[in-house]
Formats: sequence, C-alpha cells, structure tokens
Amino acid sequence: MTAPETRLTPREPAAAEAVKASAKRIAPRLKALAAEAEQSRRLTREGIDLVRDHGLFKTLQPERSGGHQLTLRTHLDVVSALSEGCVSTGWVVGVAHAHSWLIGHMSRQAQDDVYANNPNAFVAAVVGPRGKAVKHADGSFHLNGFWPFGSGSDYADWLMLGAEVVDENGQAEDWGDFLIPPGDIDNLNDWHSAGLAGTGSHSLVGKDVTVPSHRFISMPALFQGHSPGKDLHEGTLYKSAAAPVLALALTGSAIGCAKASLADYRDNIQGKVMAYTDHVQTEWPPTQMNAANAATRIDAAELLLYRSADTIDNYAARDTAMPVLERARVRMDCAQAVRFCLEAVDLLFINGGASGLAWDKLLQRASRDLHAINMHGLLLLDVNAEAYGRILLGLEPNSPLI
Repeated sequence: MTAPETRLTPREPAAAEAVKASAKRIAPRLKALAAEAEQSRRLTREGIDLVRDHGLFKTLQPERSGGHQLTLRTHLDVVSALSEGCVSTGWVVGVAHAHSWLIGHMSRQAQDDVYANNPNAFVAAVVGPRGKAVKHADGSFHLNGFWPFGSGSDYADWLMLGAEVVDENGQAEDWGDFLIPPGDIDNLNDWHSAGLAGTGSHSLVGKDVTVPSHRFISMPALFQGHSPGKDLHEGTLYKSAAAPVLALALTGSAIGCAKASLADYRDNIQGKVMAYTDHVQTEWPPTQMNAANAATRIDAAELLLYRSADTIDNYAARDTAMPVLERARVRMDCAQAVRFCLEAVDLLFINGGASGLAWDKLLQRASRDLHAINMHGLLLLDVNAEAYGRILLGLEPNSPLI
C-alpha cells in the first residue's frame, strides 16, 4: 500500500526547500561562532539573530501564527544542517521547534499571546513537571519551581515550564506546561557543562508566579490526543503523536554533529604518518575500516530518524492514532540513532590521533556534545530498549511517555 502524501501546508515542498537552503547557507558562519558560544556558555547574539532572521525557529510553528508548519523530515534536515556548523545552535533550534509545536496545541489565546505581535518569537522550555502549580477556583494558577536545563533561555521571548498541578487542598490533579514571560522567572546563569556547552541551558527559578488559565496545557491529555489547539490548524502536523514528536526533536543535532566530524576527520588525516610507524594513515587498513564503520553508523542513524519522522507524519496524514508499538519503536529508534552517532564520532576521535585533543579541535567538542545528547532522559538507550522490548513481548508499557 502506498503511504499517503504528507502535505502539511499548501506551501510544501517549496517552503521546505527554502528553509533547508537557509540552514545550509548560515552553517559556515555558525561554525565560526561555535568556539565563542562554548566559551561564553551560551549562543552568540549574532548566531541567534541569524537563525531568527532566516525564519528557522518557525519550521514547525503554526502557519496561522506566521510559521512554516512543515514536516518532521524537514525539521530533521534543518537541525542537522545547522549542527554541521554548531551543535549547540542545532540543539537549541531543535528543542525550540518542539516548543513551538507544543504552543500550537495550546488555546487560541495562548498562541496569540506568543505570536500575534512577534511571529519570530523564540520559546525556551523545561517541559518535565519539575515545579508545582496550585490551581484556584477561577482557573488561574500560582506556580513555584526550580527548572534546570533551560536551553537557550538567555534569548527567550517566552518560557514554557512544566509542573505538577494540585488543587487548593494540595491534592494532585494533573501535570502540564505553563507559558511564562521570562521577566517573571529568575535565570541563575549556572550552565557550566562539558557537553553542549554553548547552549546556555541555565537553571530557572519561579516564586509565586501567577499564570492565567489559558496559558496551561495538560500533558496527559496531549499524550492521549486531546488539546485545545489541535483543531485550529489546517494540515496534519498537529495531529501527530506527542511523545514521538518530542523525542525526535532531540535528535537532529546528533546527525549534523556526526556528519561534520566525519568530514573533519577526512580532512585532518590526509598525509599524516602514524606515530612510531611508517604507516601513511589513509593507507592503513584499520583507518579505512574505522572510517567505513563510522560512516555506516551515521547513515544508519539518519535512516532510522527519517523512518521515524515519516511514520509520525504519515499517521497524522491519515488522522489515525499511532499504535503503541509504533510509538515505542520511534522512541527506540531515536535513542539508537544518537547512540550510533556517538559511536561513530568516538571511533573517529580515537583513531584521529592525539592532536584531536586540543581544545580548538572539532572532534573533541563533538564527542563531548554527543555524550551530552545521549544523556537526555528521553534518549537513554537502555530505558527505551526496555520500553520497546516490553511492548514487543506483549507486556504493558511502563511509561506514559510513549
């Protein structure tokens, strides 16, 4: 059976080709800025402005809010291209795409709060329920919490922060995410990390922040396919299964990082003679095998992610609920893909020689970045393998995030 055409807006594929070309065009400049971003522990203002001015934050943003509303495959290509220049930039853009997709599921009023006066708004988030919100009888909330890992929060026009929701008696009711103006939240400027060092993933603190009812979205309801904004949009992007979208949004930077590493490795070993031998490195069979094994892992990772993106998009195009086995497979494929990228880069890093340890070399930064990506909770390989394996064997899921 032929899969249905995935056409999320009438402007696809011309808009997709335009945003992918823009990402490739600015990647060399982002590469030149990468060391400065790492040293300052956040993206540069120039880098953020390049992404914003080329409309790349808007890849998955609702078309009704000035966004492009493109496919998940296009999202992967944009983030991967940016990450070939700067992995920290690609990471921040990738998660920003997920955040704009989440906002598209919020109420019309919430979407307009963010985008009506600024279609280029950038939203940073910590989606998990690390805070606590008290819901009042009038529907408003008081929010308190500590949220680590707020990637890109220095430049955010809005924040999305996750919290458990309790009633005025302290009884748990729900959990979800709240839209907050950044001026209501303290940024601790505490990001000191070996990996993804340029992402500015600072901790955020909120104390007795008042949030109106329309700026909340229930995540359990979203995972079950229900949201206030789902039916506000033409096309099918906002009919996609939530947990697979959120996992996939974390992966594109790994592909770009690995591709850039392979290119850098090929360039740097040309003409080298290996220490304490007379081997020309490119002529030594283990070097050739390492290059082949790394390239194959990168190819396999990209194919897994394309399959995942197309699977999500095609179920959405049919307006059909994605079966739990497929959702678990996407989670597994995302985790396996970023692990393949890590394995590929570490093969290249070790085989490339000790000169690659220098702080200004790409491979050592790539290895650190990929270790960080692999540590994200949604991408932990063993956790995802357990969840997928349980469902393959006919057992119940052990996580709601599938």
